[in-house]
Amino acid sequence: MIADMDAKLLTLLVCPVTKGPLVLMKDQSELWSRSARLAYPIRDGIAVMLENEARTLSEEEAERIRPAPQ
Repeated sequence: MIADMDAKLLTLLVCPVTKGPLVLMKDQSELWSRSARLAYPIRDGIAVMLENEARTLSEEEAERIRPAPQ
């Protein structure tokens, strides 16, 4: 399911709150936004990009995300 998520699609998706980059976290089936500190779920291979469906990242989780290259 998540393995099917196209790499090109991932480069096009952005956080709906901050318009910042997202990081695919395959083991959690989520897309993480460092700038918004939110984790968007991936259900049945589809990213649910709704703020009210996202969970807040813990401080520990937010630190795991590397800043996007400039």
